[in-house]
Amino acid sequence: MLQIIKITGDSLLPTYRQGDFVLISKIPFWLNSIKAGDVVVFRHPVFGLMIKRVKNVSTDQNSYFVIGTHPDSIDSRQFGAISRHDLLGKVIWHFSRPR
Repeated sequence: MLQIIKITGDSLLPTYRQGDFVLISKIPFWLNSIKAGDVVVFRHPVFGLMIKRVKNVSTDQNSYFVIGTHPDSIDSRQFGAISRHDLLGKVIWHFSRPR
């Protein structure tokens, strides 16, 4: 129900940096609903494993518009909303590497 993932890339700079770790909750989303502002990890069919911040949630909670904070982030502005089916989990803890 929990998984640790190492951050690769700069999509959510400056908060999440390459080499940091996050703990994600894989608890069913109806128990732990995802809302705007949450950070999620998902698998994209082209770009692979990604971490982004949720900007908007569809009214039926089946799709999410996700964005990165880095200006060059590849996110929903390029590939559209992601499906609930593609979500791996919601970030519940962030372990920063020494700066």
